[in-house]
Amino acid sequence: MLCRLKILRRHLRLLSSHLTLPPSPPSPHHPLLHRFLSFNSHPHPNPQNSLPHFTRDGNFDEHTSNTHQICPGCGVHMQASDPKLPGFFTKPILKSPIYKPRLRRLPFAEEPEFSDSLKRGDIMESDDNGNETDDGVENGTPFGAVKPIVCARCHSLRYYGKVKDNEVENLLPDFDFESTVGRKLSRASGSRCVVMMVVDGVDFDGSFPKKVARVVYETIEGNARAWKEGKPGNVPRVVLVVTKIDLLPTRMVSPTGFEHWIRQRAREGGVGKVTSLHMVSTVRGWGVKNLVDDVVGLVGARGSVWAIGAQNAGKSTLINAIGKCVGGTVLHLTEAPVPGTTLGIIRVEGILPGNGKLFDTPGLLHPHQITTRLTREEQKLVQINKELKPRTYRIKAGHTIHIAGLMRLDVDELTVDSVYVTVWASPYLPLHMGKTENAHRTLEDHFGRQLQPPIGDKRVEELGKWVRREFHVTGNSWESSSVDIAAAGLGWFAIALKGEAVLGVWTYDGIEVVRRNALLPNMSRYFEEAGFTVSKIVSQADQALNKSSRQAEKKSLSEAESTPHSVPLRLTFDAAISSC
Repeated sequence: MLCRLKILRRHLRLLSSHLTLPPSPPSPHHPLLHRFLSFNSHPHPNPQNSLPHFTRDGNFDEHTSNTHQICPGCGVHMQASDPKLPGFFTKPILKSPIYKPRLRRLPFAEEPEFSDSLKRGDIMESDDNGNETDDGVENGTPFGAVKPIVCARCHSLRYYGKVKDNEVENLLPDFDFESTVGRKLSRASGSRCVVMMVVDGVDFDGSFPKKVARVVYETIEGNARAWKEGKPGNVPRVVLVVTKIDLLPTRMVSPTGFEHWIRQRAREGGVGKVTSLHMVSTVRGWGVKNLVDDVVGLVGARGSVWAIGAQNAGKSTLINAIGKCVGGTVLHLTEAPVPGTTLGIIRVEGILPGNGKLFDTPGLLHPHQITTRLTREEQKLVQINKELKPRTYRIKAGHTIHIAGLMRLDVDELTVDSVYVTVWASPYLPLHMGKTENAHRTLEDHFGRQLQPPIGDKRVEELGKWVRREFHVTGNSWESSSVDIAAAGLGWFAIALKGEAVLGVWTYDGIEVVRRNALLPNMSRYFEEAGFTVSKIVSQADQALNKSSRQAEKKSLSEAESTPHSVPLRLTFDAAISSC
């Protein structure tokens, strides 16, 4: 028996020497794991569904900026070890001192009539010798200056308009405002704090940061109460910035009425007191100079400005426009029509005078926006990039209007004969008006096809189920809309009637739908007809596509006619096979 035990022990030693056990999991008290958990919005993340050791603190701290290399485009900590993790970059190859770029020789006929700088709108100035010099920029960098090194994700967004790996994007944790910026705002002592709250003008309710408004308002109330009692109390200033106002029809918007509408919606969203309000357009430069002067006066010589807003609200674009306005400073923040472009907090240098600091923060995720559920191709159809145009229907009770396959309005009851419904949404979204009794058949036959997005039958099932909300609407004029029913991230229905109506609104479960006073009371002079309606942009695109397809068919037919021997040879071959 003892001999057998000795032999068994010997075999176990030999077996254990050839086996390599997997490393033990990290302790829950590990400092790196604790650091990751502190910046994650979920208290107990699943390691398989999140990125380990990923932080969004960026370079707002002096120590962090000196010890870590930060991407100037998105604020992520850069690393060169794993290309599948955020922040990966490749070091550029240094060119030889004797390197000379190849000359690009073009025939005379192919030379452009106007230079690229003139097409961009840059001014050609002359030097002392009378020669013209171009002080423009190329890809956001002055000629002759060294381009900054950015991460691979920013490079892909800048030059290709898309992220490199969608799976990694889905694993990025949400930006926790309360544990980062909120903690700094709540300090009773220190330098001045200015919260620059950025909101999308064409999606005000969907992009309005209600959680941030709650934290800031509680901080203002607490610090103001302490200051009145003689204690230290640093009261943050709130500057509300409404962007993309160039997308609103300028002839239909009254500046005074629009400002009153914004302040009312801000109070309902949780901002009790706004220090100042600015309506800007970064594309046309409207209001940027006044915003800069106001912020410089509020922040003082050593204060901090925090740019806060929802994803794709235009924070980075606004800061780049501010940099160009202040002495022509060229910034390198990545701009892209992709939600969540900024990953970490970025301290922007060279904008505020003295020791003032400006911080660009990651966009806040709003799950109640419908764009968060769409693919990149579907987001292109929904996002508003051109000036809004009204599309108006005059309909009776028992009829329905669809905005693509994303939203539906049912006119259930009316105290009058008809109602005017104006759709304000992206011109790329198709509309459909028909009877409510046929709405179920419209869903089955046309969703994912004529009514896109969603694109494809599979996406219709992935977006989830539809839910209904009921609204009682009252109006006193046929000539202007009095009430809006808006869906976050999509658009809104404007209702005009002289009486009362019961409306049913359908959209996907979890999407925020609000009732508010009309933003744009005007209607279109021409009414849409029943059935499918697409914009002129889509119609012209379809015509161009049909024309190109007809040309391709003619070309294929002409090529077939030019080779007449191909058909007889095939017939002879088939005949030979059949004879066998």
